[in-house]
Amino acid sequence: MSREKRKERRPAGAPPDRSRLTEAAGAHLARFAATEAGLRRVLQRRVDRWARTAENEGQPDVAPRAAAAKRDAAEVARAMVAAGAVDDAAFAESRARRLLRTGRSRRATLAHLAGKGGAAEVAAGAVPEGEEVELAAALAFCRRRRIGPFGTPAPDPEARRKHLAALARAGFGHAIADRALRLDPEEAETRLIEARRG
Repeated sequence: MSREKRKERRPAGAPPDRSRLTEAAGAHLARFAATEAGLRRVLQRRVDRWARTAENEGQPDVAPRAAAAKRDAAEVARAMVAAGAVDDAAFAESRARRLLRTGRSRRATLAHLAGKGGAAEVAAGAVPEGEEVELAAALAFCRRRRIGPFGTPAPDPEARRKHLAALARAGFGHAIADRALRLDPEEAETRLIEARRG
């Protein structure tokens, strides 16, 4: 297909109605987990794309029709929650487990969930607390970066400072970062295995 044909756009037509938005929500949820706020944003971006195309075509009254479609998008997102297709708490728990297992700190995990539109209290309830959970996440980070117990033995003081800085930037406190870097490889591996078993 030529570049010119790919650039050709379909006419905007009418704004997305509730039926089309419900279909779009179902298609999105079939591929991705989402929070209510995240799904609402996806649907409202679809309305924004329609509005840009409609304005470029010179359609009349685009703004009020887009506003009505965005209200419909919010209602569709709420309906998906009521139907059980969207569950913010289940999303937060699942995503938190995955992020901690891959080496994200509690702080970074909470920030990620907030960015996905999760309520702060739902996110806080989904992310386990405790020094051992945070240590396991720090060890997963160390393994991914090949530092600390998973790196070269006895790094020089400058390398250690760099490793501490990397852990700090990832959201780990100094005490946890120091503890993770000091563990011997066998104990670190054992702790990671235990953390996965949960």
